[in-house]
Amino acid sequence: MNSSKLCWPPAVTVDTVVFTIEDGKLKVLLIKRDKNPFVGSWSLPGGFLMKNETSEKAALRILKEKTGVKNVYFEQLYTFDSLSRDPRGHVLTVSYFALIDRNKIQLRTGAFHNANALPSLAFDHKKIIAYALKRLGYKLEYTNLVFSLLPEKFTFGQLQNAYQIILGKKLDKRNFRKKFMALNLIKSVKAKAIDTGHRPAQFYAFISRKPLELKRFF
Repeated sequence: MNSSKLCWPPAVTVDTVVFTIEDGKLKVLLIKRDKNPFVGSWSLPGGFLMKNETSEKAALRILKEKTGVKNVYFEQLYTFDSLSRDPRGHVLTVSYFALIDRNKIQLRTGAFHNANALPSLAFDHKKIIAYALKRLGYKLEYTNLVFSLLPEKFTFGQLQNAYQIILGKKLDKRNFRKKFMALNLIKSVKAKAIDTGHRPAQFYAFISRKPLELKRFF
């Protein structure tokens, strides 16, 4: 085998799919590209890996620099390396996905778009988002990661709604409550009551806001 071919280095980028829940919809953060290729098109926040930089540090750096987003739940998703994914040549991307409560974000640039009604995207970013959506759905079945999308104090309705939005299906209220409460992940807390003329809502908080693997409960 020709050794020169073994030494050929592809360029490496990182791209991050940032999910949040807003207005009753699962949304993903997109930015408009300001340079070619695909100038003016929507894309995931991403960029090239710098010398002596891990892909994780690069993804966190780029996300903060380009959008202002930081302090998010964050994990590696997949490496996309199709030879045709970038018109500039062989560029592989290490993708990540992140989850955050919308109320904790003050965007410097970019906008959140409905994850199920995306605009035309640059590169293979629609494929990356589709993969991230599947991963997120699987994660909710055996982890407590939903805490990353919820405020510190929330109602049970907000909790169930987050699951329904991500899984794309209606869940039986009584059955969901019974199964979720059996996991011992949340506790009831006091919160400032809002005068709506109805009985004040019960608020909850996660006992731990650290990632945990659970017994599947769906």
